[in-house]
Amino acid sequence: MAANPSWLADKLTSLSLAEPLPKYPNCYPEINTVDIYRSHLTAILTEVTGVDSSIIYPALQWTQTLEKGDLVLPIPALRVMRKKPDQLAAEWLEKFPESPLVHKPTVTGTFLQFFFKVDKLAQLLIPSILTRGKLFGQNKDMGMKDPGDPSKGQKRMIVEFSSPNIAKPFHAGHLRSTIIGGFLANLYEGAGWDVTRINYLGDWGKQYGLLALGFKKYGNEEALQADPINHLFKIYVSISKDLADEKAEMATLKEKVEDYSHIEKDGLDEQARRYFKAMTDGDKEALAQWARFRELSIKRYKETYARLNIHYDVYSGESQVTEESMAKSAARLEEMKICEESEGAVLIDFTKHVPGKIGKSLERPLIKKRDGTALYLTRDISEMLQRVEKYNFDHMIYVVASQQDLHLKQLFKIIELMGYEDLAKKIQHINFGMVLGMSTRRGTVKFLDDILRDVAEKMHEVMQKNENKYEQIEDPLATADILGISSVMVQDMSGKRINNYHFDMDAMTSFEGDTGPYLQYAHARLCSITRKAALAPEEIATADLSLLTETHALDLIRVISQYPDVVQNTLKTLEPTTVLTYLFKMTHTLSSSYDHLRIVGSEEELMKARMALYDAARIVLNNGMRLLGLSPVERM
Repeated sequence: MAANPSWLADKLTSLSLAEPLPKYPNCYPEINTVDIYRSHLTAILTEVTGVDSSIIYPALQWTQTLEKGDLVLPIPALRVMRKKPDQLAAEWLEKFPESPLVHKPTVTGTFLQFFFKVDKLAQLLIPSILTRGKLFGQNKDMGMKDPGDPSKGQKRMIVEFSSPNIAKPFHAGHLRSTIIGGFLANLYEGAGWDVTRINYLGDWGKQYGLLALGFKKYGNEEALQADPINHLFKIYVSISKDLADEKAEMATLKEKVEDYSHIEKDGLDEQARRYFKAMTDGDKEALAQWARFRELSIKRYKETYARLNIHYDVYSGESQVTEESMAKSAARLEEMKICEESEGAVLIDFTKHVPGKIGKSLERPLIKKRDGTALYLTRDISEMLQRVEKYNFDHMIYVVASQQDLHLKQLFKIIELMGYEDLAKKIQHINFGMVLGMSTRRGTVKFLDDILRDVAEKMHEVMQKNENKYEQIEDPLATADILGISSVMVQDMSGKRINNYHFDMDAMTSFEGDTGPYLQYAHARLCSITRKAALAPEEIATADLSLLTETHALDLIRVISQYPDVVQNTLKTLEPTTVLTYLFKMTHTLSSSYDHLRIVGSEEELMKARMALYDAARIVLNNGMRLLGLSPVERM
């Protein structure tokens, strides 16, 4: 493997760096070429500034624009108090020695800017990318419990995301949760965590009693088998209308002071309650019907998730939380005097447990209704504690819309008040804003399948406008589907998670601007160049990379070197847009280079060198797209 330590040692020796690289925490030169430069610069700067390397190394930052350099050092971060930053900069520049890897630094404001000697960078970076391939940008050491002792194993992460309600529309909020959760699971897996993906379904409650009654009245076995989610939803809508009519009739009779006890005793609401009671009491027939609805729905969900490159390790749900565990949680809340009775119901008055504004902001949530029914908070507490026992996780993320901010804050605070302080530190809510203006061509019910079908149709229309290219595509409908999904996902990930955004089908399906189709086109074009060049990997491996001297080639090398740092930074931001913004920057650099770095018609050695660079760029783009959950296409 080209990027192993002995290869690296030989390469560094050939670049006049005979000394072994000094070791620093979070420094992985075999995986991230920029860490070689960080390590080298830290050793120089320690001598030049007299500041300890433990302060210098983490202070060296990557830049988002090439004009600012490849690494920058904020002078105040070194905490040298005796002189002003400009005086220190002048002193350090004077002392800065010649380096085989970096040019002499430049000063802008309070920053030292370092520009890499890109001919050396190419020789270190490109072989590393070509050999690591799909692993480039990943760092499995990050997820080890102890990087120094692999026998201690990986840290365990749970990501709960998507979580639709059976028999209700899979709406835009679930779509956002699915896209963001899938990305976070990929991100942590690439960082070496042992990730468990959980889909916590809304699959329990009185509404399932109502659904069973609806199926008896409106159900059709064929329709159920063909499209369970849509069919169950239609049934639920119909039976809910019947229930609403009954309630209206009851209100009218009440107004007329007429008898409405027959509706109270045997109406749909009471029948649904009795049916659900039978389910909780373990009635075999009732549970078998419910289990069938659930299994058929999950089977259909799996097909849709597969189109989004999403899979789950566990399909859990509200139904999996046992009555015993909820009773146990409720008893602990009572024993610790966290909850109190109020007008027959049980609630938590946070002002009595959390001082000041925070306590007030957490309000007074109910945890049990007057009729003794446990509410979501009790169920969620119990589910969390069950997961601790089952998975013994190191961290757990809930990917849930910002409308649930208060609910999650209440849940986390209750866990802390119950004495599980360590657990409270391991749980995190990743929230997101709303999708505005979303409706499908066939009405306003926002099923995921409707959304994906509509964008695929729109994408197909766009593709048909270019007849020549359209004829070359082997399976245009399948390609349109992938491009449509890319359109939706890229629009979703373009801004910060917390921002609301407008669902704009025309903008998202365009090949102009920073869209999913544009990203896919950039990847397909690189694949096309690879096919036309028809060079074997062995030939590319012998390329003389010193021939890459044009500005466009040097800029592209510098941009692709940043990818591992971008992934590391994303582990801090947990924002898909961190990766996406970088990929667009890279593809813009790429598209401006094609006229200057031609493959076809160039001299053989130059062709090999340029092909090595384009191959490295294709690997980085492919890795970034797959990290986001996209399926990179090779032709379009």
